Amino acid sequence: MKIQVVGRGVSITKAMESRITEKLSNLDKYIIVSNGEVDCRVVVNNLKLGQKLEVTITSKYATLRAEVQTTDLYSGIDEVYEKLEDQIRRAKTKMSRKGKESFAKALVLENIPNVEKDEKDELVRTKTLHVEFMDIDQAIANMTLLGHDFYIYKDNETEEVAVVYKRKNGGYGLIEVEK
Repeated sequence: MKIQVVGRGVSITKAMESRITEKLSNLDKYIIVSNGEVDCRVVVNNLKLGQKLEVTITSKYATLRAEVQTTDLYSGIDEVYEKLEDQIRRAKTKMSRKGKESFAKALVLENIPNVEKDEKDELVRTKTLHVEFMDIDQAIANMTLLGHDFYIYKDNETEEVAVVYKRKNGGYGLIEVEK
């Protein structure tokens, strides 16, 4: 796994980078990638009362994301590791129960855009994503795993982009593109 550590408002020392790299490298045993690389981006933001760690792990098959706010960077590294490890375990367990062993082994997840809304209702962030083919059950599982309210994917049957979302009154909704 290639790990990139970036500091925003804070200088990343060799000791910090070494500790982050050492800890997050342990996740390699959980992420199975037959071809392609796994990239890990760690952003350390300086806050008034500590730091915020944001970790995004991406590969051909998976995108995992976790963040932690902490006053002690080193304990924050442990917390974010535990969050990522828990995400991986939940995904494998959930998919294994549904009989999707290959999905559980590869952790086939999508990169979901994270658009932050400004108080002035202006566009403050744009993300481009690559959507993978999957069925609606996989999309719902990915959305739940990542803790998002919606999920964008390409439907296996229609081969069109679709969006699955959580409804406020419970259940899920599906938005499909008209042909």
